[in-house]
Amino acid sequence: GDVDLRGTLGVTEGVPVGFKEIRLRFDIESDVEQSRLTQLMELTDRYCVIFQTIQRSPKTLVKLNRVVS
Repeated sequence: GDVDLRGTLGVTEGVPVGFKEIRLRFDIESDVEQSRLTQLMELTDRYCVIFQTIQRSPKTLVKLNRVVS
C-alpha cells in the first residue's frame, strides 16, 4: 500500500494519516479452471469482513470515558 509517513508522524501539517491505496495480490498455484479462481475471488471479496469494512468506510464512534480512582 501507499502511505505518507509524514502524516502519521505529525511531521507535515495537512498530510493525511493513513493509506492512500491498498493493493492485494494473491499468487495461486492450481490446476483448476480460471472460472473457479474467479469465483473464489468474488466470494472472498463478498464475505471478507476486513475487506468489506474498508470498502464501506463505516461510521466510527469514539468515546473517551474518564475513570477516577
